[in-house]
Amino acid sequence: MFTRMLKLRLLNAVAPAYFFTATAVTFILHFCLFMPTIFPGISLRGCTVLHTAVFLFLMLNALGNYIMTIRYPAESANETVVPVCSPDCPDKVDAHYLLNGRHFCKLCKKVILKRDHHCFFTGNCIGNKNMRYFIMFCIYTSCTCLYSLVLGVAFLTVEYSISFENPLTFLTLLPLSTGYFFMGVISGLQLFLVLMLYVWLGIGLVCAGFCCQQVLLVARGQTWCQMQRGQLVESRSPWRTNLSDVFGTRWALGLILPVQTVETCSGDMAAYEKQH
Repeated sequence: MFTRMLKLRLLNAVAPAYFFTATAVTFILHFCLFMPTIFPGISLRGCTVLHTAVFLFLMLNALGNYIMTIRYPAESANETVVPVCSPDCPDKVDAHYLLNGRHFCKLCKKVILKRDHHCFFTGNCIGNKNMRYFIMFCIYTSCTCLYSLVLGVAFLTVEYSISFENPLTFLTLLPLSTGYFFMGVISGLQLFLVLMLYVWLGIGLVCAGFCCQQVLLVARGQTWCQMQRGQLVESRSPWRTNLSDVFGTRWALGLILPVQTVETCSGDMAAYEKQH
């Protein structure tokens, strides 16, 4: 158990560093390579401004919701003393289930209200207070990665004359590029760009899938912890109400700006405890 907890703590420190590194690399590649190469000259300045605006909109929303996820943690402000968990706690090593939807996270060392899961990329738990920001963070991260993937493909096509018309090109691009690099045929920059294509594709698809799962759980009034324990929650509220509880009444504003759209009060948790 000690070894596993050590691995989780190490992952909790490495994952945010990986996120910021990938973000910085994406930002540098976009402005130093992609834009000057794909849209050269003054005649295409309008396209450059448009694509730059779209990229900055996606990137800033992803970073903004990332910060909001950390700024509004799901911890309980009323519980400073950690309750004692039962010896037969069925939860995994990273968290203990207490009562009324509360968990004590060993990584955060705090009591979490309506805990869904612990996100290693943000370094904190996702619960009732920051679920909306986490979902929007996944959406905009997925869009940013997939948009960068398209620009990366366009850059490789323009700069290195790599054709992606064949659907199998993307499947064989990485192993062929690796072999060509060790044979001295292609440069390290080209291999790095090929690797980034797969990084963007992987992160984009994972975030999109995870976002769909979280929205489905929210609509059902359920959390990931409850689903892991096999606890099926029959919410008394319709799916529209469940979504409104997370996204707020100003949900449209929250789709385009990383701002607070839900007013959290102490009565929310009391009402939740009565229902459960």
